[in-house]
Amino acid sequence: MSPTAWLVKGDDPSLVAERARGIVKTLLGEEDPTLATVTLDADSSPQAISDALGSPPLFSERRVVLVRQAGALGAEAVQALIQWCKAPSEFALLVLAAGGGAISQKLTSAVKACGEVVDANPPKGAGRHNWFAQEVKAGPVKLDASAVALASEHLGSDVARLSSLLETLAATYGPSAKLGRAELEPFLGSEGDVAPWDLTDAIERGDIAAALGVMKRMLANGRHPLALLAVLQRSFSAALALQGRGELSESEAASLAGIAPFAARKALSLSRRLGKEKVFDAIDILASADLDLRGATGLDPELVMEVAVARLARICSSSRPRRSGSHPARARRAQ
Repeated sequence: MSPTAWLVKGDDPSLVAERARGIVKTLLGEEDPTLATVTLDADSSPQAISDALGSPPLFSERRVVLVRQAGALGAEAVQALIQWCKAPSEFALLVLAAGGGAISQKLTSAVKACGEVVDANPPKGAGRHNWFAQEVKAGPVKLDASAVALASEHLGSDVARLSSLLETLAATYGPSAKLGRAELEPFLGSEGDVAPWDLTDAIERGDIAAALGVMKRMLANGRHPLALLAVLQRSFSAALALQGRGELSESEAASLAGIAPFAARKALSLSRRLGKEKVFDAIDILASADLDLRGATGLDPELVMEVAVARLARICSSSRPRRSGSHPARARRAQ
């Protein structure tokens, strides 16, 4: 049986809306969207929803009903959708776009029974590059490999801007235009935000320049210095919690440190690589930065973070044991 309903879920409303529009476009095929599409919102009455899904279309072979902000639907509207999913009409297709609140689990189950639940979130890690390249490939212009790489790096985690960027390029250069870095660069705007693990990964690699660049980019996108510090504290506190525990599996490490298994794998590696003294040094740096950000010295918050990030990256890059004697941060707090 072919699917008759789709529920699009995701963290970013713009990506959810874009994916829902893409599904509607695919379902319409050659049909005129003005005649074959009905768009409803969460404040639409249950009767309007039932009529859209239950009455045959007049000027097209089928009708695609798009319901936006489906998380804000009332109980009666949700029930109407569930009942339709149990016995879908032959001439209607349903697309629900999440938003406005949590989607009813009963509605989600009903959609799964007759259709598909689509995740609009881009994948994390290595899969993100392939996802980004596929999104560009499906767009209205063609970017060469160097332009794709530049756009991906520049937008960072702010991938919701990609669609409007491609539309702007199409309006400027024409649909299906083949473009490179030179044509792309003037339209990039400010750098997008990046994920917290980009900062911790750069620090753990010992790449001071990259770590400082990521930190500045996160601050420029509105991240508070204390929020960045909290990210670093979680990372190194997990490494500290695993010190002296002997050989641990990922699940055991996750339980001890109170973190997810994938994060525990990184924490285990960091803890073993740095050793007890360097983990203590890192915790000391973070404690001093926390005091400084809360006004202990009156230093500029960005400068405090620059110093802390650089020192943490330097610790991670160094394989030499720390010389005996007092640590500068400990000595300063003792004064």
